[in-house]
Amino acid sequence: MSAQIKALVFDAYGTLFDVHSVIRLCDELWPGKGSALSQLWRAKQLEYSWQRSLMQRYEDFTRVTDAGLRYACKALGLPLDDARRARLMDAYLHLEPYPEVRDALERLAGRKLAILSNGSPAMLEPVVANAGLARTLDAVISVDGLRIYKPDPRVYALAVEKLGVPTGAIGFVSSNCWDALGAKSFGFRVFWCNRAAMPVDELGVAPDHELRSLAELPALIDAA
Repeated sequence: MSAQIKALVFDAYGTLFDVHSVIRLCDELWPGKGSALSQLWRAKQLEYSWQRSLMQRYEDFTRVTDAGLRYACKALGLPLDDARRARLMDAYLHLEPYPEVRDALERLAGRKLAILSNGSPAMLEPVVANAGLARTLDAVISVDGLRIYKPDPRVYALAVEKLGVPTGAIGFVSSNCWDALGAKSFGFRVFWCNRAAMPVDELGVAPDHELRSLAELPALIDAA
């Protein structure tokens, strides 16, 4: 496997960065509502990206994330003024990486390492810098120039173009099953980081490997 995989491409949100690290701030603003708000906010963020792709009405991920927040607060009956909204949106620029991420990336050095994300550059650049991951990555690739979201196959093609590595030599890593399967359908070798021990989505394809944590990835890549 190590001879075949020349680059590893990671999803950002939910894979490297814990989108639910915003729960603490949500609970600070609305005690006892943090988990419900974070879950609904994330669900609507994803739904809006897919719906906008299908409608061909692209908005960048900052606006999609803001729209998801506004909907979630309305649905949960939580008053959202400009100050709270600004703090919550800023929290997305300071998402915490999962505990094993830095070590895993360092152990994978020697291959091209990149992010491929629905996030806009204005969201991705700060969160990568604030987490101290910029020096470990060869590229941070956004869908923004393409103006369509994952799992459209054209998004995964961006990694091939940007990294100059053939499709079959790229390993794709995501904790989002729909994203992992989109990448598998495109032709990448796929590592699904299934932290929640969920079943594989019934989409007619399956990931090549299933992990519980990114800590398992370096040994798996180096094993062959």
